[in-house]
Amino acid sequence: MTEAAQPNAQPIFNIEKLYVKDLSLEIPNAPGIFLERENPQIDLQLHTQATPLEEGVFDVTVTVTVTAKLAEKDKVMFLIEARQSGIFQIRNLPAEDMETVLAVACPNILYPYLREVVSDVAVRGGFAPVLLNPINFEAMYQQQKQAQAAEAVKH
Repeated sequence: MTEAAQPNAQPIFNIEKLYVKDLSLEIPNAPGIFLERENPQIDLQLHTQATPLEEGVFDVTVTVTVTAKLAEKDKVMFLIEARQSGIFQIRNLPAEDMETVLAVACPNILYPYLREVVSDVAVRGGFAPVLLNPINFEAMYQQQKQAQAAEAVKH
């Protein structure tokens, strides 16, 4: 019998490894940009991805792209892209719960690490810390499900 088929098997959720998968900082207008006094506008793009590695083991990644621009001059101060990942062992969960765990629970664990990485990179780049607001991954997941359902109705 496979693990998933065992009756009354206790759910297993373990964090095997947390790591920065990718990290980049671009300062296209350095050094002149450091003479600017205007506060930048921050644009944030965020998405998550879950990839099965083997039976019951998944690699989950939260990717954020932060672009700081000077509004008046439409000039990029800096761009940070960071991908925070984790390897999670998840077993003995009903299939209908698995997607929620991968889309909500795992990103909730990864996001604080991602926030720290982004803030640290901004400071090391010579800028003020970028403090990313908390994200409600459950609401984000629900919006994606509603958008998928609406798209399915159109086709």
